[in-house]
Amino acid sequence: METERPFLTTPPHPSVEAIIVIPVRDEAARLNFTLDALAAQVDLAGWPVNQSRWETILLANNCTDESAAMARAWAAQHPAVTLHVVERVLPPELAHVGWARRLLMDEAEHRLTGLGRERGVIASTDGDTRAAPTWFATTLAEVQRGADAVGGRILADRGIDDDPSPAPGRRYHLHDTAYQLLAAAWEDAIDPDPADPWPRHHQLFGASLAVTAAAYLLAGRLPPEPALEDMAFGRALRRVDARVRHSPLVQVATSARPVGRAAVGLATQLAEWDAMAHAGAPALVESAAALTTRVRARRELRTCWWSARAGRGIPPAVIDELAAVLAIENGWLAAALAHAGVTGAPFGTLLERVETRQVAEGRWVSTWPPVDVVRAIADLRAALGDRRRSAISSGGVSAYSRALEEVQPVPLLPPSRQVAQFGDD
Repeated sequence: METERPFLTTPPHPSVEAIIVIPVRDEAARLNFTLDALAAQVDLAGWPVNQSRWETILLANNCTDESAAMARAWAAQHPAVTLHVVERVLPPELAHVGWARRLLMDEAEHRLTGLGRERGVIASTDGDTRAAPTWFATTLAEVQRGADAVGGRILADRGIDDDPSPAPGRRYHLHDTAYQLLAAAWEDAIDPDPADPWPRHHQLFGASLAVTAAAYLLAGRLPPEPALEDMAFGRALRRVDARVRHSPLVQVATSARPVGRAAVGLATQLAEWDAMAHAGAPALVESAAALTTRVRARRELRTCWWSARAGRGIPPAVIDELAAVLAIENGWLAAALAHAGVTGAPFGTLLERVETRQVAEGRWVSTWPPVDVVRAIADLRAALGDRRRSAISSGGVSAYSRALEEVQPVPLLPPSRQVAQFGDD
């Protein structure tokens, strides 16, 4: 099905540094918001971005509305913006966002590589999403600082649809946001990632996902999954040890509608939270104790991986202890480490094998059952508070010492106010 690729015969401008891709299915009611936001991009000093630095490819697949016509009309009114509008009617088995985004990202990689820009940026967003004014500039800045991929902060935009009234599941949404950001802060305290320092967030989704052309190929391209293709791509990036930055400066707002176009996406999650709110059901997440154990074990596993890669022997007692913490069979872990040492497999590949093994053996989940999100939030705040007090008492200043104040449930604000917030920091 590679012949379905929306190959563009018009070559990119020689100065193109990034290509923005937008899969669209019946987004005529929202598409102008998306395109207007891209046309309004500014640099970090607030000056309009030179439009020759990027181009946009919009794929309108299997649309029954006027999305493509609207995009072409918009392009005619904005001649300074390079917007390629491609229409396709994909066969039923491929008529999903995963395949559409894969076609777009493949085309963008082809065009950037043709310019000799292996570090050129493929930036994905959606037809129901509007980027903050500095979305383009902050994404490129993170890549210039060494990131191979950048996940932007995605906020729910209740002003893009007709009914902005708060949904019953909003409390679940805010609890989930608080938990995920606290978990990211705690992971940074235990096992910091030089490529993704605090402050950071937890999202790497299609509404704001950027990757260099080289990293896109290294990860094996976007998996064309019918749903959650962005999460599958995140796993592919981790598998090859790509440097992934979850930047709080890169922001978009996406529609908070209860019925989305993708089989599984934000709309699905919002609907589930609404149903849970009506039923009074608890939201269950990984406990703070389980997170702590998992991240510390990951750090120890990485140390063992380095030893295996360097050809140094790992004491059996170390493997036995680590296997017990990971709740997997020690013989299997020893063999997996030896295999990584012989093949030179990336750490992310080894970690994925270990996690798959944990699921297969089943002891991890029975040892660490999920807990109510409210309890997990309280426990993580307490842990971060203890770490902060320890840092203060020792006279040290560190990134996580301010995490209690920095990690709060993020309010749902329009991009202009989001930019004002982080622009004043």
